[in-house]
Amino acid sequence: MSQPKRRRVNVRMPAIGGQGAVTAAHIMATAADYAGYYAVSNPFFGAEKRMAPAESYVRIGVDPIYDRGEVVYPDVIMVFHSQVITMGKSYTMPFYSGIKKNGLIIVNTEEDLLTDRDHKFLESLNVKVFNFPATKFAMEIAGTELATNMAMLGAFFGATQIVGMDAIEEGIKARFLKKFVASGGTMSLDSAIERKFKKKLELIEKNINTAKAAYEIAQDWAKSQGVEAWLPKPEEVAKV
Repeated sequence: MSQPKRRRVNVRMPAIGGQGAVTAAHIMATAADYAGYYAVSNPFFGAEKRMAPAESYVRIGVDPIYDRGEVVYPDVIMVFHSQVITMGKSYTMPFYSGIKKNGLIIVNTEEDLLTDRDHKFLESLNVKVFNFPATKFAMEIAGTELATNMAMLGAFFGATQIVGMDAIEEGIKARFLKKFVASGGTMSLDSAIERKFKKKLELIEKNINTAKAAYEIAQDWAKSQGVEAWLPKPEEVAKV
């Protein structure tokens, strides 16, 4: 059964400090904006240190978005680290609290971390769970676990089909090339900056490759589940 189309998708990203969930949220909103949607992102921090709980939120829709802050009732929950589930490193417990009917949960894991009780509850809401080893994927493609957020980003858009890879690439470039673009282009850069620019381009390429590979896998998973695009295209609806 295909997923009913919405006018807005709310995303909650429980993660662990240092995994880049804030960056992923920013790129996600930028990619959606590039594709013609309204989008906002914002983070939430407790202790700003590695391995401490952290969350980010993204709202994407075909209508203007005025609310900010925590996403209490998400359509999608993206679990960046297994400890969010196994050790309760989440500001919301259980981590799937508030998930809407016909929702989606993407978990960075190679194995099922949910209990039978969890599955029973989520199945009652027709919530699909996509277990995807994002960190392993990032290591294999980008050579670093720091690209975990890119794998999660690709998995989200591949599963929901809200935007294509062109928008994702633009979002990644906008995030990592900002200071170089502002300088007026590489022709005027001195040698030191140019070397940094070259390294940045290599990083961007790895991030894009990671996101693209994850996108394709998640897209295939969505097709196998009979899931269609979660939002109508902006040009298909009247914005009010």
